[in-house]
Amino acid sequence: MLRSLTDFIAEIAGGVRDEASFAENDYRLAAAALLVHVVTIDGVIGADEMAKLRRLIASRFSMDENEAEALLEAAIARDAEAVDLYAFTSVLNRALDDEGRQRIVEMMFEVGYADGGLTEFEDNLVWRAAELLNVSSRDRVQIRRKVREGFGEDE
Repeated sequence: MLRSLTDFIAEIAGGVRDEASFAENDYRLAAAALLVHVVTIDGVIGADEMAKLRRLIASRFSMDENEAEALLEAAIARDAEAVDLYAFTSVLNRALDDEGRQRIVEMMFEVGYADGGLTEFEDNLVWRAAELLNVSSRDRVQIRRKVREGFGEDE
């Protein structure tokens, strides 16, 4: 079942997987895999979320469309293989400073809100990832509020 879900996501993402171009310890792959996990956690993979995911990957990692697509495909495969969030957060903790880890949490919220609202599953996932990324609860709540206001959501 999980394999069919990742195949479906890969199909939506536009094609064949090529995960050879990104090393397992590449922080961009770890971040993208967390973002893929946010998109898939509620079982509903919306076009708005996938579009936001593609834009975030391209803009935040300064990639062209082809590079971003290759990263997304590798991230889908990596997320399907992962047993926990630590596989991703440990890479991010080694590679990024506090501000960088906070930006990852912000990206997770942005993808979560892309379909109109944050589900309890998405919120819980971001909370768990933020804890593993050593982003304080206070900072996480501020980041969520900032992203929510950007999407026009009220509390």
